[in-house]
Amino acid sequence: MRFPLPDVGEGLVEAEILTWHVQVGQTVKVNDIFVEIETSKAAVELPAPYEGVVTELLAKPGETVAVGTPIIVFDIDPNGAPASDNGGGGTKIGEESADGRIQSLVGYGPRTGAATRRARKGAAPVVVEAPAPKPEPEPVLVPAGGYVPLAKPPVRKLAKELGVDLRSLAADGQVITRDDVQRAATPEPAAAPIVVAGERERRVPVRGVRKATAKAVTESAYTAPHVTEFLTIDVTPMMELRARLKNHPGFRDVKLTPLAFAAKAVCLAVRRTPDINALWDEQAGEIVYKSYVHLGIAAATPRGLVVPKVHDADQMSLRELGEAIEALTVKARDGKTTPAEMANGTFTITNVGVFGVDTGTPIINPGESAILALGAIRDMPWVVDGQVVPRKVCQLSLSFDHRVIDGQQGSEFLADVGALLADPSIAITY
Repeated sequence: MRFPLPDVGEGLVEAEILTWHVQVGQTVKVNDIFVEIETSKAAVELPAPYEGVVTELLAKPGETVAVGTPIIVFDIDPNGAPASDNGGGGTKIGEESADGRIQSLVGYGPRTGAATRRARKGAAPVVVEAPAPKPEPEPVLVPAGGYVPLAKPPVRKLAKELGVDLRSLAADGQVITRDDVQRAATPEPAAAPIVVAGERERRVPVRGVRKATAKAVTESAYTAPHVTEFLTIDVTPMMELRARLKNHPGFRDVKLTPLAFAAKAVCLAVRRTPDINALWDEQAGEIVYKSYVHLGIAAATPRGLVVPKVHDADQMSLRELGEAIEALTVKARDGKTTPAEMANGTFTITNVGVFGVDTGTPIINPGESAILALGAIRDMPWVVDGQVVPRKVCQLSLSFDHRVIDGQQGSEFLADVGALLADPSIAITY
């Protein structure tokens, strides 16, 4: 039984094979993870839809495969019915079964034998022959033995950069670590360095997250007319509140960052300027105003820039926002963000301050109309009551789509966010 690469996201057309978790000859059960793939949005683990023996792996690690292309062959029940926990059901993935359920990727598979309709009382059963299977293309075979070493995406990336063959590092079933790769890449001491022409450059294929990011920012930059405004604020009261909350019983186990305060300020400010949370629909010729905030948090990961979403962030407390942002950031860095967590954003925050950067001109994410950059918080001289004193100072920058948001709305929104960060107590007035 050949298993085709499924669309695990929303309209994805291809994915890269990252790691096979099985090898030829291995027996798998329903829902066993057999491969990890990388789409333009996230790394995804695929569960086995059948119980059987792996007879062929049809794609190599690093190979980009189109959705619908067979990637693995299972030897299942000789009669054609997969031995799964759905009772040997015969409904294909994505189709509706006899009991009205839509079969998902996990636990269901096609049945190639004949199907029997339930007969009316007193009538003989009607047998409907299944259509003859279409001829399948010849498989792309993996190297002899079918063994693929186990390693996390950052380790594979490091090995690729250092020119280390992962197959030479581990025995069957051993997980390769970063230290293994670095040790293998360390050359033996030589009498004199040898310089080989052409080794001062390296070429890396554009694919996965990097390819998707490039496409998205290019389309955004040349489609939405960007306007960027800047605001410098004294956030000393916010930092003082953050310090107090660390000792509050309700926040002791929460990583409460300035980003969480900025997220809460954005959600409150959107109430007064809903245009910020709207969307320009070119095809329909409409502006779509959204009454919910799916807040994107730009995160730098080993795979590149990803923007997971905190769904319904406007319904969350400060504590809940802090917990949600931390959870999403950890998942993103581990490459475990799901396609659903990457979709349907309405507004994004990018925290360039964590890199020691004061400000920037961020590019709006496609499908949104504005993005806020949060700069580094620094000790700077500031005038308070006519006196120059040291204060905690931060710069904000807001890029917005001028088709949807006029200068007045953009300025009012940025001023509201700044006011909430400069004096969190005014939040009770919103």
